[in-house]
Amino acid sequence: MRLSDIMSAMHLGTYAEVALLLFMLAFVAIGVNVFRRGNASVWERARHLPLEPELSSDSAPAPREVPTLTSRR
Repeated sequence: MRLSDIMSAMHLGTYAEVALLLFMLAFVAIGVNVFRRGNASVWERARHLPLEPELSSDSAPAPREVPTLTSRR
């Protein structure tokens, strides 16, 4: 019995089809979760996150000063 006979008897194409189906199910589940109307407030809040000022805390490091062309000498 040759290795090619063993590999062809294993039906490896089935694994690719199962993986494709799992990917499709995950994709559809994520799409449904994203476009569900109940999540509108979550996405609206997330949309404005980059524009919100950061809260300062005592444990946060101080921001570094970025050198500019005029400050170099």
